Amino acid sequence: MSLLMIFRVALKALGRNKMRTALTMLGMIIGVAAVITMVALGTGAQQQIEAQVQAGGTNLITVRAGNFRQHGVSGGMGSSP
Repeated sequence: MSLLMIFRVALKALGRNKMRTALTMLGMIIGVAAVITMVALGTGAQQQIEAQVQAGGTNLITVRAGNFRQHGVSGGMGSSP
């Protein structure tokens, strides 16, 4: 079969199965849009975090309270006075 004949048969099959063709196209469009959206969100979040870290400066020290334990029960991070 020639390439032109294969193309004609494919178009005929798409025309006969319009609902399946439409649903397949819709699924592909939604999938590509979801991937693009997630990549954009990840890039934006990464840039925002990097900007916050850079805004802190070079002489920033963070001190947090330690873990408090009483009668074998851990109070969790930051529970120590």
